[in-house]
Amino acid sequence: MTGSAKSTGPPYGALVDPGFAALVAENRWLRAQLAHRRLLDLAAGVLAAQMRMSASDAAEHLTALAQATGLSVGDIAADVVDAVAEGGRPADAVPTRHGRAAADQRTARRRARRAVVAAETASTASEAARTLLREGLSPYGADSLWLWQRVDHGCLRLAGYAGVGAAEAAAWQWIPPAAPEPFRAVLTEGTPLWLEEGPAPGEILPGPSAYAARALLPLLRRGKQVGLALVGWPCPTALDETTRRALTGLLEVGGTVLDTVGSTRHAVSVPVLVDVLDALTHPAALLHVPGTAGAPTVDHLNDGAAAALGAPQREDDAALVTCFPLVHTELARMARRAVGTRRAQRAARLPTPARAGEYAPLLDVRALPVGEERVVVLWHNLTDPGLAAARATAGLQSVATFQDSLADGASAWSEQAYGVFGLDRDEPPVPLAALRARLHRDDGAALTALLKTLTEEQTGAQAVLRIALPSGAVRHVRVVAEPLISGGTVTGIAGVYQDVSDSRRTEAALTATFDQLTALHERAATRHQLALQLQRAIVPEVPASLELPGDLTVAVRYRPATEEYRVGGDWYDVLALPSGKVLVAVGDIAGHGIDSVTGMVALRNAQRALAFTGDSPRRLMGWLNEVTLRTGGGTTATAVCALYDPQDGGLLWSSAGHLPMLLLRDGRARLLDPPHDILLGAAPSFSYREQRIGLRPGDTLLLYTDGLIERRHAGLDEGLARLAGEAARLADLEPGRLVDELLSTATGDTDDDTSLVAVRVGASAEAGAES
Repeated sequence: MTGSAKSTGPPYGALVDPGFAALVAENRWLRAQLAHRRLLDLAAGVLAAQMRMSASDAAEHLTALAQATGLSVGDIAADVVDAVAEGGRPADAVPTRHGRAAADQRTARRRARRAVVAAETASTASEAARTLLREGLSPYGADSLWLWQRVDHGCLRLAGYAGVGAAEAAAWQWIPPAAPEPFRAVLTEGTPLWLEEGPAPGEILPGPSAYAARALLPLLRRGKQVGLALVGWPCPTALDETTRRALTGLLEVGGTVLDTVGSTRHAVSVPVLVDVLDALTHPAALLHVPGTAGAPTVDHLNDGAAAALGAPQREDDAALVTCFPLVHTELARMARRAVGTRRAQRAARLPTPARAGEYAPLLDVRALPVGEERVVVLWHNLTDPGLAAARATAGLQSVATFQDSLADGASAWSEQAYGVFGLDRDEPPVPLAALRARLHRDDGAALTALLKTLTEEQTGAQAVLRIALPSGAVRHVRVVAEPLISGGTVTGIAGVYQDVSDSRRTEAALTATFDQLTALHERAATRHQLALQLQRAIVPEVPASLELPGDLTVAVRYRPATEEYRVGGDWYDVLALPSGKVLVAVGDIAGHGIDSVTGMVALRNAQRALAFTGDSPRRLMGWLNEVTLRTGGGTTATAVCALYDPQDGGLLWSSAGHLPMLLLRDGRARLLDPPHDILLGAAPSFSYREQRIGLRPGDTLLLYTDGLIERRHAGLDEGLARLAGEAARLADLEPGRLVDELLSTATGDTDDDTSLVAVRVGASAEAGAES
């Protein structure tokens, strides 16, 4: 991969994995520290050799010199190395001359020394060239640097360059032994050649013009010539002795960097394309895509891409995941598709979906195939409003734009308009005014009114027109248009066509559906009212307490469901029988609605009739089970049936899967565990059991349905315990107030209906014996 010579990398807020970005930043910091440490080590080594002291003492002495002179350790280290390089002693590093000129000279020498040390630590020859040009040569006006390495047979191979384009570099990749005369002169004589006004006529050297200044210098390593450097200027330039000496010193490191690992430079495959990408201001990358199955690699990043991605500078091909760690999979897919189809690929943004607040995405991404195995990737860091608007319009598949000229009658349509009107692309667009021939016969007036508003009133307007397609079908098209006005005259019309046929059909379907739902709702409301009236007729509310034989006081309450559609099948019954006994019963049909209510009516009436036989509760429950099986249509029910005998105060009762009755005695509440028998309607010929309990004067018996205690997110035992506690607290209240208070504090939240019966034994009643 190649990178633009000017790229230095951004603060790492761009589209890179935070771990990867941190590693890149740390690597650059370590490289800078390596160059700084190398300079300090060179200076310490000089001090140790010339002052005969240990390396640690030399480092301490260097620090002491810096403190004594008020300079940084890096500055004093550069001064020490320069002093010895010029044949002096370390003591010469301490400034003795003052003044602006002397200070400027010292600053220039320090900058040059840092550039040399940084170049020595570079990983490639091109990176070293960029460092030398930026830090050392550019202050002298130079704008380019070439480094060639001498190879077998006397050829020169380009190892690195800075400040020149890829195409020019490719042209000078190899220089044969029969090189231009300036090259041969430097290689033969081993001395620099200074061309202040360019080469002699007829001699061709790299550079912007024949008259631009150049300097050719031999590159040595251990006294052996290993290559050649060429420094270029943009125009003729006087190169005085100071400049020549500085350049010679700077490029002494050239021979060393030629042997750097990775310095062998491969020619860019498409150099002209690389130069074009480098000329762009927005990010661009050149990818190598070896077929539709190979892994793409990055050949080149321009300045904008390197800045946006924070990509490290490398000379060899880089894996896509290295430069695009978060979007490499999507980008590779786009690149392969571009190579395979030979068509440009586009994406509004990568990655998809967005990761808000984490990374800056690639926006308006385009992958363009170039050549057999190359793809150019272009993107933006900021959304382009024009591209965004075009994408938004294109995304509305049934929307098309048009523009009509009233001067010549011409019309221009977007691509989508042909689909809206069912025309082929080779047919001419139809102006808005000429659509009359394609309209439904009843829509001509609407078109006339639309055109009148646009041309006479000179204001925007819209209408929905029915268009007859060539196939014979009819399409509803909304027209939204604005007049184009010049000098007070309407010269054209611009607007949008939108196919709204689907929405019109949907509106019609919704209207029909709404009508059907309204009718269903009315029928449901009628059924609900019927069920509610039937339930209230059969199980009427009893606002006052009832006085029954045996000195019994009974209070009953029924609370309907909170939701209308949940009218349920709860029932209760309190009835004095001819035998002198009192029937007390509560039941609950499974389900809701009119079917449950009618089932409840059948069971309550059957129970009343069967109770007149005088049989025991278990026999009544068995007969009621058979009634449920034969008339309930598969429904089930729970029920508790009790007979109170005033003669002995005994209560005989049976239960079909119903909740336990609650006995309040002496201020305490006790649940009466029922026999564990099955629900009504569950199985035929079932023999129910019964139990007996003696009631005492002052006892209160509570019968209820599940709506009183059931909660959605709590167990039944928890609800029973809460009911017992609340009933014990209210035990001293008379039955009517007791049931009202229990209903008001009920914890059930299932929106079910509730029946509650309280039976209190008076003081004059006979005390029953416990069973």
